[in-house]
Amino acid sequence: MSDLPFTLDQLRILKAIAQEGSFKRAADSLYVSQPAVSLQVQNLERQLDVPLFDRGGRRAQLTEAGHLLLSYGEKILSLCQETCRAIEDLQNLQGGTLIVGASQTTGTYLLPRMIGMFRQKYPDVAVQLHVHSTRRTAWSVANGQVDLAIIGGEIPGELAESLEIIPYAEDELALILPVFHPLAKLEKIHKEDLYKLQFIALDSQSTIRKVIDQVLARCEIDTRRFKVEMELNSIEAIKNAVQSGLGAAFVSTSAIAKELQMGVLHCANIESVVVKRTLWLIFNPNRYRSKAAEAFSQEILPQFANPGWNQDVLTLTQKNIVLTTLDTATPTSSGED
Repeated sequence: MSDLPFTLDQLRILKAIAQEGSFKRAADSLYVSQPAVSLQVQNLERQLDVPLFDRGGRRAQLTEAGHLLLSYGEKILSLCQETCRAIEDLQNLQGGTLIVGASQTTGTYLLPRMIGMFRQKYPDVAVQLHVHSTRRTAWSVANGQVDLAIIGGEIPGELAESLEIIPYAEDELALILPVFHPLAKLEKIHKEDLYKLQFIALDSQSTIRKVIDQVLARCEIDTRRFKVEMELNSIEAIKNAVQSGLGAAFVSTSAIAKELQMGVLHCANIESVVVKRTLWLIFNPNRYRSKAAEAFSQEILPQFANPGWNQDVLTLTQKNIVLTTLDTATPTSSGED
């Protein structure tokens, strides 16, 4: 077999330029000089006998060949990282890394508690938490950049066959009111009372807002009739606004445990209505699963899951995982938000 026309360092440089948008910023991110980056790209283009960048604009733009090489290069680099993690596992949880993904709400309020419990048991394992949109998180799991994730939004349909998607827990959405609001004195409120309230909500284009609207619609609550007086860009800002008496809001119960305990927010009961959504656990069964990921799955996940959730699907032998990874490690399309 002849020598490959590219090196791993050249693939790393190509990826950095594509991410940063310029040779200079890519060089800075890799802690090398710009001339060194330019030379590596020139050598790569000469070895492949094809241009990888359009030199006309101010921003470094990949050619069609550049996009193709980047797509395969990301898979190669991901598999290299996977190999290193598999070798690290030989030290049996005396090191290594666990990478967990989450959508915004689960990443802010649920995963930190889970990771804290895991770190108490395995202080030598480095843990990374990647919090992004459901779509971006799902792609990270599919591409092997994240071991597993807990998400609350809709998973891209094109990933349904490549991911294991397990109903993990029920997340209840609560109607929160200022403690001094007249409705806070009632044991239960009626569904029609909702349309008389002033609401504070996330931006209408946010994924969490769309999920909340969908869940409420399934409970026959028409959010189009809500009087939305204010849109904010974070759940923390919404909680503070409600606490200050500016309106009402629907938020995940996991986001208000501290406020309810302190008595600074009121959680209203709506007659004959319980608003819940499903949280999903996702992982890629065709990727190597580290011992750290196995320990997290077997020892931490069950403590927060619904009773009777399907934990058996997580129990995979290392041998089967490695063989499956080797058999299926062919490049596939990828995507980002």
